[in-house]
Amino acid sequence: MAFITPTLPVNARSPRRARLTRMTATAPQTESATSASRVARVGILGASGYTGAELLRLLATHPRTSVALLTGERSAGKSIGSVYPQLARSSLPNLVRTDEADYAGLDLVFACLPHAATQEIVSKLPESLRIVDLSADFRLRDTSTYAEWYGRPHQAPTLQKDAVYGLTELAREQVRTARLVANPGCYPTAAQLPLIPLLRDSLLRPDRIVIDAKSGATGAGRAAKTGSLFCEVADGVSAYGVASHRHAPEIEQGLSDAAGQQVTVSFTPHLLPMARGILETIYVELADGVTAADLRSCLENQYGDEPFVHLLPEGVPPPQTRHLRASNLCVMQVVADRIPGRAIIVSAIDNVVKGASGQAVQNMNLMLGFPETMGLDSPPVFP
Repeated sequence: MAFITPTLPVNARSPRRARLTRMTATAPQTESATSASRVARVGILGASGYTGAELLRLLATHPRTSVALLTGERSAGKSIGSVYPQLARSSLPNLVRTDEADYAGLDLVFACLPHAATQEIVSKLPESLRIVDLSADFRLRDTSTYAEWYGRPHQAPTLQKDAVYGLTELAREQVRTARLVANPGCYPTAAQLPLIPLLRDSLLRPDRIVIDAKSGATGAGRAAKTGSLFCEVADGVSAYGVASHRHAPEIEQGLSDAAGQQVTVSFTPHLLPMARGILETIYVELADGVTAADLRSCLENQYGDEPFVHLLPEGVPPPQTRHLRASNLCVMQVVADRIPGRAIIVSAIDNVVKGASGQAVQNMNLMLGFPETMGLDSPPVFP
């Protein structure tokens, strides 16, 4: 099997009248007869990090999963409640070292391990085990690009060829049958969901895209770092990874497939003094004869029936991260710029849910034959 990204033919019709054909069918909302009473046994590798804890929160109300394995190198031997008190009342196994993990009887594992650590571990897992990888290790299909951006050769190039890039709404059918799903990064999720349909329908100038992205501090992970300390983050906003952030090639991979040509974007992330959330303000130049209304029509056609991706009505203020907190939603808005021929797209997600663990559960549901929304339909937490 080759590495699969969404099938993205360039639309040859007039951009002004282009109507985007759905890339995949809308997700079924009922379980198959074979899975209606099945309980899947799952494991989480790296359960002591933020994405692992968020997976446990989401799976706590999932009626078709049982968590049978938790690993955590620094917390091995401890209960998950001693690491995350909010999970203390959950009936969960104690944490063990990854090299001591027992995979017998498991249906699927979530790999929430550090970048570059996942490849070697995943390559040794039983072939019968299905995997959702939340690291960046299998997102870039070109292993030389991975080596360039991550500073080391890819350790599992053969397995890379079998990986499916799991941007769920745009790769639904491929995810269903995949053994290994590369869960997208948080910034790439918020950028690609609005931009891929627009580029596929030839509505944008692919060489004129600017992505101004902002994230909460959970995006840096739970490990102690000077840049994540309260006094370093509070009361300020800072740009980081300027012209060098590792999510840039991941974004460009998806956009290039959509456009049918190489796309290079200006992408700058910023750290905000908040725990969760991503807000991306995306500046685009329209193709000849295209209007902001055409962008809106394209996105409405693509996502009108989707449970987790919403385009706000025209004239409604852009989405705010606090209105998506703890949800699996991606909410976007399109506004005509004051500069003729340009438009502004605002896209917002919770980086820990839709940008990581929620999308991982969404992919798991597809892989195991469960309703795609199972365990994910709780509304956002506000205030």
